[in-house]
Formats: sequence, structure tokens, C-alpha cells
Amino acid sequence: MAFAIKAEIADIRAKTFAFSARKTMYGGKHVAKGDTIFLFASENEGGKGLFARGIVTSAEAVARTPGIARQTPRVSLTIESTALARRPLGRNELKRLTDWHDGGPGTELNFKFYRQATNKVVGISDGVAAYLNDFF
Repeated sequence: MAFAIKAEIADIRAKTFAFSARKTMYGGKHVAKGDTIFLFASENEGGKGLFARGIVTSAEAVARTPGIARQTPRVSLTIESTALARRPLGRNELKRLTDWHDGGPGTELNFKFYRQATNKVVGISDGVAAYLNDFF
């Protein structure tokens, strides 16, 4: 399984990215060392969407806080960038894809990242991973 992360990114040209206690959804809590991950610079913080593909070099689940009934699983990650995107893919390109049941890779990304616009780590299908690989 491949993964994607949408986060605030200070330097999209960096070779290594570290993320602490990131929210996970849609299987994102299963991310592990060695997994392929696609990096999206959050438009909410001035980014432009997909910018890199990388390999997870470390992944550690964050312990839940005692006494809180409902908590979103969180993970801390380190990612090494392996390629930079050659063309754009972000909210502007995906926002028209809203038929949540069409099975399209762009629709899956729109649903997971932009229907609820919080930054997060998500699991993606093999079809979405193949679709994203075409941007590199």
C-alpha cells in the first residue's frame, strides 16, 4: 500500500522531511518504514499540492492521550524525497471531481484530502499510486 501526506512544507526542495504527531485517516496509521509516500504542500498554508514522491525512512505511532475517548491516530514520520513532480496536481485540478462513487483516482484524492481539508496522512489505492506516478 502507498500513502500520501498533505502538510505545511517550508522548503519543497529539501531532501528530507520530518513530521511530528500527524493526523491519520483512511488507513494512514499503517504507514511504515520503506513505504512509498507522495507529498502534497497544503494549499491552506500557501502550498500548491503534489510536489514530491519519497520513501518513509522512519514511522512511529504516537501514543494516545489517556482519558480522551475519541482520538484520531497520529504518527511521526521521516521521509526522504526521491523525485520532484513535473506537473501540478492540487485542489484546483481535483475540485471538480466530486462523484464520490466513480472509482477514479483523482476523485479518491479529492475525497481524502479536500472534502475535509485538514492536513493528514492517508492510505491510497494502487490505482491512485499509479496515477500519481505519472506526475514524475
